[in-house]
Amino acid sequence: MFRLKTALLILVFFVFQIAFGQISTSNSDYEKYPVFTECENVEIANLENCFNTTLQTFINTNFKLPEIISTENYTGEMIVLFEVTKEGKFKVLYVDAVYKELKTEIKRVFELLPEIVAPTYSGRTTYMQFTMKLNIPLGSVDAIESLKTLEEKENALEVAAKKEFENVNSELETYQDELYKSNLNIPFSHDMYAYFDRQVNLVGTNSHTASKPLLYNTVSNYYDFNAQQATLKKEASSWVGRKLWNEHMVTVKGKNYWFVLDPILDLQLGKNTGGEVDYTYNNTRGVQVQGGLGKGFNFSATVFESQGRFADYFNRYAESIKPSGGNPAIIPGRGIAKGFKTDAYDYPVAEGYISYAPNKMFNVQLGHGKNFIGDGYRSLFVSDAVSPFPFVKLNTSFWKIKYTNTWMWLRDVRPEVTEDGAFLTKYIANHYLSWNVSKKLNIGLFESVIWKNDNNRGFDINYVNPIIFYRAIEFSTGSRSGNAIVGLSSKYKWNDNINFYGQFILDEFSLNDIKAGNQSWKNKFGFQLGAKYYNAFKVDNLLLQLEYNQVRPYTYSHNQVATNYGHNNQSLAHLWGANFRELIGIARYNYKRWYGSAKLIYGQRGFDFDPTIDATSYGSNIYIDNDNRVGDTGIELLQGNKANILIGDLNVGYIVNPKTNLKIFANLTYRSFNPDANTLVNFKENTTWFNFGIRTDIFNWYFDF
Repeated sequence: MFRLKTALLILVFFVFQIAFGQISTSNSDYEKYPVFTECENVEIANLENCFNTTLQTFINTNFKLPEIISTENYTGEMIVLFEVTKEGKFKVLYVDAVYKELKTEIKRVFELLPEIVAPTYSGRTTYMQFTMKLNIPLGSVDAIESLKTLEEKENALEVAAKKEFENVNSELETYQDELYKSNLNIPFSHDMYAYFDRQVNLVGTNSHTASKPLLYNTVSNYYDFNAQQATLKKEASSWVGRKLWNEHMVTVKGKNYWFVLDPILDLQLGKNTGGEVDYTYNNTRGVQVQGGLGKGFNFSATVFESQGRFADYFNRYAESIKPSGGNPAIIPGRGIAKGFKTDAYDYPVAEGYISYAPNKMFNVQLGHGKNFIGDGYRSLFVSDAVSPFPFVKLNTSFWKIKYTNTWMWLRDVRPEVTEDGAFLTKYIANHYLSWNVSKKLNIGLFESVIWKNDNNRGFDINYVNPIIFYRAIEFSTGSRSGNAIVGLSSKYKWNDNINFYGQFILDEFSLNDIKAGNQSWKNKFGFQLGAKYYNAFKVDNLLLQLEYNQVRPYTYSHNQVATNYGHNNQSLAHLWGANFRELIGIARYNYKRWYGSAKLIYGQRGFDFDPTIDATSYGSNIYIDNDNRVGDTGIELLQGNKANILIGDLNVGYIVNPKTNLKIFANLTYRSFNPDANTLVNFKENTTWFNFGIRTDIFNWYFDF
């Protein structure tokens, strides 16, 4: 009897499970179709038909038959797997068609569909997948079917998954110079910027030109890059010809992404007459990739591998600033070098950044590279004459204001600050406020502070605030805890072809000493005055520039050994450091793909003497503790080992590829250096240096010191 009851219970249980299973596999009783606006008042039993009819009507109305269909007289069909998401949005999962154009068109139509009421299952919002067959060439919808069972959905997704790689290729589009619309930097080269310098400085523009590099999508408001490229285009039918003369090496563009890839070259061969080596050379190979992902997000990365040797004066300077640890030199503007063979250097460099603009007001960049603030050839605020460094930069633009905040991580590589083989890290926070007072006048305010890791404070959170006054913070954290610098800049547009610019830098100031007239060492300042003449003497594309720079002794130095205004044993501002004056004349001209420039510099510098004879600091070397100064008063410009310097530079070339700024060129440099007293590094010398080569011109390289 017990066994019979048990058997009956088991039988009832299985009957119940079978019945429950049959009920639960019937989805239609619990499923509700997505609802178009046109179907809101339709009974639930008719929602499926209303959904299908409304979708068919929409597709038939908006679908445009590609021209290739009629040209090739094609008839057939197209299968579309799509989904209505939990948010009520249409999402194309997979398209099967003979022609890429058909796939592109149906995806375009689906992007036009409105957001609708999402489907539900058992009262809960869910997604629903469908297959649709579209007849070609009529463009009419043959059938729309919902994938109701798990097996149907899995099979459809499996088919789509196997076609995914093929679809990625089919979705590629033609690259159309997205670079010029992007938030990427225009590589800062004085020669390159001369092409559009006049356009961004026209009277009445609300542009801000001092904080460089400038962005492509900013300059494109004033200068038509595409038109310029069109005028320089060469007729070339072969792939090799197009890539050599007119195009990027590799371009890829998809629906929400693009990138370009180019090789980088800087191959030079030269002769330094009377030099210690038979010839000079530079052998740089590299690659640059730039691109965009989604809306407002861009990236750039450049990797250089280089070997070279240069004119004698350049080699001596590179070795005089060598780092602790045994490496023989720092190549100015590039980085730490290893020895290469017996008399050359190997100096790899990597630069890159990401750039994001959530809207037109903000742009933020995180990268490893260089920056420049100013309208002149030199800058007394921030220059690109140093090695690349890590930075975060925030640009804020509104009304007549552009506000640039930059936070930088720099290195001091001297033996006296190196610990356990590790270089000392120091930090700089600066901001630059540019204000267009009128359509002709611009005024800029600059403020900067340098500090190191005293008491393990690391990157001091006080300096993250973008609008705080750094000088006040410096006082609150201790007078020797940081080095603050302030500055003022201005630019006046006389007319569309002539403008004047200037900078004033103040490192330290004592009003009482100024009144006393005793030439105190505390009055550390410098200034710049300059003028540009565009289309000079009515010659199109001829730019003339005259600039004067002067900086008093001990400016940019500090009473703490590491808080000077420098990086990798180079000045972060003017590459001459301090205690100098300089007059520069520059002429630049371009005609189609040809270009040329001439530069003449006359300057005077006050160097230190031989340290074995006189170890006093006379104020030129910003890396020497200014407590080791020659005195408290009677500080004069050019004090110390005064040197007269004359530099002439002539450069001519031809742009091979304007897309990448690849050039062939020849350059002649003459340098006369005449100090009062000869030392190991600074002695009387005349240099004539000729070189030629092919170069991708994407950064400034300064040899004029």
